[in-house]
Amino acid sequence: MAHRGRPTPEIILSAEERATLQRWAQRHSSSQALALRSKIVLACAQGDLHGEIAAKLGCHPVTVGKWRRRFAELRLDGLVDAPRPGAVRTIGDDVIEKVIVETLETAPPDATHWSTRGLAAKHGISHTTVREIWRAFGLKPWREDSFKVSPDPDLVEKIRDLVALYINPPVAAAVFAVDEKPQIQALNRTAPTLPMLPTTPARATHDYQRNGTVDLFAALEIATGKVITDIRARHTSADFVAFLNKVNRNVPADLEVHVILDNLSAHKTPTVHKWLLRHRRFHLHFTPTYGSWMNLVERWFSALTTKKLQRSAHRSVHELAADIQAWTAAWNDNPTPFVWHKTAEEILERLAGYCAAINQQDPST
Repeated sequence: MAHRGRPTPEIILSAEERATLQRWAQRHSSSQALALRSKIVLACAQGDLHGEIAAKLGCHPVTVGKWRRRFAELRLDGLVDAPRPGAVRTIGDDVIEKVIVETLETAPPDATHWSTRGLAAKHGISHTTVREIWRAFGLKPWREDSFKVSPDPDLVEKIRDLVALYINPPVAAAVFAVDEKPQIQALNRTAPTLPMLPTTPARATHDYQRNGTVDLFAALEIATGKVITDIRARHTSADFVAFLNKVNRNVPADLEVHVILDNLSAHKTPTVHKWLLRHRRFHLHFTPTYGSWMNLVERWFSALTTKKLQRSAHRSVHELAADIQAWTAAWNDNPTPFVWHKTAEEILERLAGYCAAINQQDPST
């Protein structure tokens, strides 16, 4: 049977092209998009199949085919994002590469990162040109994300355990992500909030009155997105056990119960251990140290904060509690499950990349 579809162009690299692609792919601080495209072309030149390349680099086979064809047609220029319609480009590739390299690998003597005007003055180009180069290569030197590598000795096992509960939960079992949001303040503004008007956002005074705090316990059912809550004055181990009793009453007796929670000391007291001995169907699964991002109930807490608490006013803790309960009831009328997408292997590979980058920056570690 004749093969249908586009013919696959053969990729044969010159020594100069191979060196450039390897430099783009291996430079630690390269644009991620450019580094991926370079790796795809290098793999194509080795004769690897599209499916193999896609699996190895974590992309779609269609993406591999796209950049193979682009490189075959335009060579190295084909890996750079296509220019937008408009005036003919007057900045040479050498200037663009210098701007990118300096942005990624150097800093001015009076700052921690380059500004558009600083680089523009150094290279004799306009600051809007520098901004366009940064935008084309996804560079944002004014931003800095933070990370924390967990020192948990059981990190790998805990990641695999939690991801398995999210992606492939046990049969005949309910899985809950549980946590507390402590010290939610009942705040009331000292002046009424002015409503939003055309061209003018809503305006609230900076001054506020504190009217007490409450602690919110929440258990997010992973399968349905429904939430069991309990509002208390504190979050001791006795309060935690009382909340577990509430969860127990809301789960059919024939189901096992798997609870994902953090390493708070109140979750590991003798009181909690005694309760677990009396309720054998409950199984606790702890997130890694500094791994609260793996607890999906944090997404629900975020929604509660941004959609309700952040811009609300409450004259008492009773008003605050009633507001939280009403919002939770509305959520449970039309719950939205939070879907976990990353596999354990993807998470561990990302962590390995962080560790490798740290060791590269500081060989003594």
